[in-house]
Amino acid sequence: MKTNQEVMERIVGNIEQVMLGKREAIEMVVLTLMCKGHILLEDVPGVGKTTLVGALSKTIEGTFNRIQFTPDVLPSDLVGFSMYNPKLGIFEYQKGALISQFILADEINRTPPKTQSSLLEVMEEGQITVDGKTYEMPKPFMVMATQNPVEHLGTFPLPEAQLDRFFMKLSIGYPGYESEVAMLTRFKETNPLYTLKAVATVEEVLAVQDEIQKVYVHEGINRLIVDIVSRTRKQDEVLLGASPRGSLNILRAAQGWAFYEGRDYVIPDDVIKMAPYILKHRLTLRHEAKLRQVTSEEIILYILKNINLPRIKDYDKK
Repeated sequence: MKTNQEVMERIVGNIEQVMLGKREAIEMVVLTLMCKGHILLEDVPGVGKTTLVGALSKTIEGTFNRIQFTPDVLPSDLVGFSMYNPKLGIFEYQKGALISQFILADEINRTPPKTQSSLLEVMEEGQITVDGKTYEMPKPFMVMATQNPVEHLGTFPLPEAQLDRFFMKLSIGYPGYESEVAMLTRFKETNPLYTLKAVATVEEVLAVQDEIQKVYVHEGINRLIVDIVSRTRKQDEVLLGASPRGSLNILRAAQGWAFYEGRDYVIPDDVIKMAPYILKHRLTLRHEAKLRQVTSEEIILYILKNINLPRIKDYDKK
């Protein structure tokens, strides 16, 4: 397991050459990939959302497509379409932009719901269906979407069904003072993203994904996860709590973090650490809660603070 764990550390270290002072954000993006998930980066312009996903795609020897989402992007631009070939007398499938291992959906909320919905099947099942025929995505497959929360004019908020398909929602935030000074020095002559080299292969990523699924999970951990998720559905401020998909994603994220930490078993601390990342975009708050400026993060932290945690040894297979 140690060798596969080093793959994640190698990828994180390589991306840090471009993203200074944002190790935790980088770790969460890499963890999402290794857990076979998709990630939504929501933050103000200019903090490095596109740079981060671009660095990830260059760090791994895989295929990468960037899609700039605008109101005129059509579903067929993404999934492809069938075109009649008069020479052969048949309809031939023309690939869409989604046929790649890494997809950057830049400013995803700028495209209408009709186009957004074309991502639902591929994000959940790793395939697309065109004219009754199904096409499998190459593996690994990951959608990395960005959106700016402060720009509302000409945007289409993602519906709950779309948000729920994202493994994690992440905000990068502004860099620290020293990190921003170091960034000016490093980027003064050229963008290091242009010269970033791949340090991992697709085969190594697939191997890590398989190993993470084998990380041991005690039955009590499952109950802890369900207890946390079920409490999100019982809060007065919450109109719609987390779905069972949220429970599954907490489980997978806890396995991934345990693996990254060098363990082959999950402990309660793994669940507590990963739950906010997985759940905060899955809660729909009541209008009254929004008026009182209650946030999903506050509700989740309240739940985690007041939940009973058994002793670690009760969850340790050893």
